[in-house]
Order: sequence, then structure tokens, then C-alpha cells
Amino acid sequence: MVELESVPELVDPVLVAAFEGWNDAGEAASGVIQHLESTWEAVPIAELDPDDYYDFQVTRPIIELSDGETRGITWPTTRISWTRLPSGRDVVLVHGIEPNMRWRSFCRELVGLMLELNVRNVVLLGALLADAPHTRPVPVTGAASEAGLVTTLHLEPTRYEGPTGILGVLQDACAKADLSTVSLWAAVPHYVAQPPSPKATLALLRRVEDLLDVTVPLGELPEEARAWENGVNELAEEDSEVAEYVRTLEEQKDATELPEASGDAIAREFERYLRRRDAP
Repeated sequence: MVELESVPELVDPVLVAAFEGWNDAGEAASGVIQHLESTWEAVPIAELDPDDYYDFQVTRPIIELSDGETRGITWPTTRISWTRLPSGRDVVLVHGIEPNMRWRSFCRELVGLMLELNVRNVVLLGALLADAPHTRPVPVTGAASEAGLVTTLHLEPTRYEGPTGILGVLQDACAKADLSTVSLWAAVPHYVAQPPSPKATLALLRRVEDLLDVTVPLGELPEEARAWENGVNELAEEDSEVAEYVRTLEEQKDATELPEASGDAIAREFERYLRRRDAP
């Protein structure tokens, strides 16, 4: 662990994390962390030693130019930053790359950092490819360490079984450390898997707002999400097979969407609108 800056005693801190790679379809989850880092002007406080967790022939370092002249190397790793919200609550942000090795040690180090910072609540963000139509609201599934929290957050409970990524391993490590943990997963249409996926990023960000009871300035995200959807619409119109496939997905989605669920979603969106309108 490399300390970058001293950290004051944190107030009721919550940690929000996302990892690039297998857990991050369309870079939707890491996009949330990048948005929060920028919007909240988060201060870097620590990073993990990349030599311990990355195979640099698989996840290569990147040469970058500073001021167009000075060359430097950015190493693949996991970086931790911190910000204090206007409410006085602290948020720790973790933006990482899924490690190539030593996952258990990686999670132990991160959990150790959480305990050192007195973090008791953890939010893990992920995105997966799914049979979801791009024209409908992005489904967000979730799992939580506390019974009933998924229902309270109006999430679709996940029943996935199978191979997992670093998020699944980290969630298990957090649970064993008695940390309250929620994982949120956005469904990215598999036929438009290339990043970015601003509509999925926006869906996750709104869930984070609900979970933390904060209003986050959205910046250009809503417009980027609309432009993304319009762009996919244009591509679908040029390919009759894709257009027909999208219509099939829409019919399946609409057939399984309960009217009362749609009403609840509308009510939540209206409440979110009122909070955003009244936010300073």
C-alpha cells in the first residue's frame, strides 16, 4: 500500500467500488466511479502495489505524455480516493482493474483498508452483458448482505450461479468481515457491448443516489445516454435482423413488466426529480 496523502478521521464512511474488466460491461460501472471522482473532486489517498496483483504482459502499463512533452508510465492498479459530502458524510471511492492473480490477498488488503478507515458500509458496482433491449430502462439487479435490503432498494434480486469476478470474491470477503455490503449490477445490451454505455452508467448512478440518499450532479450523462440510444436506434434501422431482434426483446420485457412495478418506478423517478430540483 502506497500512502499518497494523510486522511482525517472519517465520518460514517461508505465505500463505493468498481473494477474494470470482466465485471464492467460497456465500462458502465467504472464510469460511475470516474463521474463521482470528478464531480466530488475526490482526493487520492492510497493505491495498491501493482507488482503484487497484475501480470504486466496481460494488463500492460501505459506510456503517457504530460504537457505534450514529458513521458511517464501509468501502472495498472487499484486506486483509492476520498471525499466529504455536503451532509458531512465521507465517501471512499475505489477505482480498480480486476487483478490477474492473488485475488484472496487482494481482497484481504482492501478489506484491511476499509477497517482501517472505519468503513462499515460497502457498495460494489458491476455491469454485465444481457438480453436487454436498449430502448427500455436499464435493469439493475442486486445482492445484499442484509435480508430485505434488495427489496427496500427496489432491485431485481440476482439468482446467478456460476463463474465470478473480483466483485463476487470481494463481496464474500466483506461479508466475512461483517461489513454491510450491497452489489449493484446493470444489464448492458449484448449487441452494443462496446464502451461507453452511458445509459447503464446513469442507471447505476441513480441507484447510488438512492442508496446514499444524495443528489449527484449528472453533468452531460443524460444527454450522452439519449445520444447513445438514438445512435443504436439508427444502427438497428439499418439492419432488419437487428431491428427484429430488438422488437422481440422489447416484447419479452414488456410482457414480464408488472404494471405496479412500472408505477413504483415512475413514483421513484418523480421523487428523485423533486430531490434534484430542491438540491442546492
